[in-house]
Amino acid sequence: MIQAIFVAKKAKQAQIEIEAVKVDAGKGIVGDRYYGKKGNDGPNITFVAQEEIQAFNQHFEQHITLSDTRRNVVTHGVSLNDLVGKRFRIGEAEFYGVELCEPCSLLGRRLANDTMSAAQVVRAWLHRGGLRADVIRSGVLRVGMPFELLD
Repeated sequence: MIQAIFVAKKAKQAQIEIEAVKVDAGKGIVGDRYYGKKGNDGPNITFVAQEEIQAFNQHFEQHITLSDTRRNVVTHGVSLNDLVGKRFRIGEAEFYGVELCEPCSLLGRRLANDTMSAAQVVRAWLHRGGLRADVIRSGVLRVGMPFELLD
């Protein structure tokens, strides 16, 4: 289910947490910095599991928040890695899981601190950084909504 939703209107701007958001097919989240941008597959929306954030904090004695990974939707109880190459639905909205949202050097630098280098952060998030997905049917997402696998 959806645990939290975050958007940022501009690149490098702090994300804000919202309770509901509209997603448009082929464009992404209305009001987000990546809305309507083309280029790479899967830029429409990103997901990360709350369980991975908690595991990172516990295993590495860190204190990152749900928004620190800069992903749009934080999930709970969803195996995001299993959604690569699959269609899934949240409410009326439908998505296609394009690829894992692997950590980049920017995430490494953002989460690095005195106890953990940027390279260590990137290694810690490898295969745990979430999912990049395309919106294939428009709809509204709300905190608490469940996921439904379609294929």
